[in-house]
Amino acid sequence: MSFKEPCPFRSNDDRTPQLKASVLLLPLPLASFLIDTPLESIYILRMEYDKDKVDDLVLALLHLTSFREHGIVRAWKSHDWDALDRLCDKGFISDPKRKGKSVVLSDDGARKAQELFQTFCGS
Repeated sequence: MSFKEPCPFRSNDDRTPQLKASVLLLPLPLASFLIDTPLESIYILRMEYDKDKVDDLVLALLHLTSFREHGIVRAWKSHDWDALDRLCDKGFISDPKRKGKSVVLSDDGARKAQELFQTFCGS
């Protein structure tokens, strides 16, 4: 199984909600603390970083939470949504915007996730 661009599970349906770049979802205690803070002043939003490295780290963490179900490798999708979207676009996972709590890893995605996990976390 392989997922290639465009993501085969991504909905192009107009009913799919699209978030604007200025929307930031935060846990309630943090959200109430930052309610008057302009988004430009939040450090992580201004920080330059290598998105491919983040994608590799998220893919490695997907291996940590992965499980096999009916011959398919799945992982819990509680990671950065932008990174999950990029991994979907790269063909490693199914569309994270689906209703389920997990994503399906392609064969290449499961293999690369295991390799990256061993690289970053192996002893």
